[in-house]
Amino acid sequence: MKSMSETMTFFGSGPVAAKALALLAKDFEVEAVITKPVPEGHRGEFPVLTLAEKLGLKTFTPSNKQQLSELFTTKPVKSRVGIVIDYGIIISKDVIDYFSLGIVNSHFSLLPHWRGADPISFSVLEGDSKTGVSLMLIDEHLDTGRLITQKTLHIKPGATTPSLTGELTALSHELLVEYLPKYVDGTVKPHLQPHPDRATYSRKLTKEDGAIEWDKPAEVIEREIRAFAGWPKSRAVLGDTEIIITAAHVVQQSGKAGIFKAQGKELIAYCGKDALSIDLLKPAGKNEMPAEAFLAGYKV
Repeated sequence: MKSMSETMTFFGSGPVAAKALALLAKDFEVEAVITKPVPEGHRGEFPVLTLAEKLGLKTFTPSNKQQLSELFTTKPVKSRVGIVIDYGIIISKDVIDYFSLGIVNSHFSLLPHWRGADPISFSVLEGDSKTGVSLMLIDEHLDTGRLITQKTLHIKPGATTPSLTGELTALSHELLVEYLPKYVDGTVKPHLQPHPDRATYSRKLTKEDGAIEWDKPAEVIEREIRAFAGWPKSRAVLGDTEIIITAAHVVQQSGKAGIFKAQGKELIAYCGKDALSIDLLKPAGKNEMPAEAFLAGYKV
């Protein structure tokens, strides 16, 4: 039995969107999927498109804000409500207004904290103890819309962006199943975000963010390694070998920042304050391995 009699239109493009759509399709009637087109030269599956095709859902692929607006002049759907998760294209006011009940965004933070493109990574980067999911009616500004509900999730020690994303995706679906029908039938009324003057903002990460700056404190670099685990990954050069560090822990040792040292079975990297003991790393062209295995095959 579906969670509500209303149909919805789903907007989403990334891997999180694909996971969310797979869950939503079990509990809601999805009238159509609006997603980005496959990039030129892309090989392999494109998660949302592949899933929509498998589910037999009507799909539209505008490539930018203007094409999205042009699509809605053709009245492509009858849904009164849209859902947007991990879409990546700005939705203009004319498209929002097309839906009489608006478009609900499931945003993975406790708004107004971490508005913007990458709230999960920034929660890990900043060492936040909690985050959550906010169901919000989007408007023409950046994550400023009225809240339908939000729920807190405590961040586990050692959480990475991928692990936290999985937890938040599950929480998002729980909230949509419980609260979207209540919003649609008028039981729940949206309200303004609290303390908008205290808003904080995340941004889209770039490949350059992944280059480790060893003059930073070890505590900060350790959080970066966990935050960048999915993208852009934490990269360094050890001798002539390019490596990606996937797990490390802080140790209270001092040395020249950027210098690596083999210490028994441990691989130590000195930082601006303290040092990191590298737990797992991936040399270029190789699989992920423990530091002990790396030390057995590479000269430090």
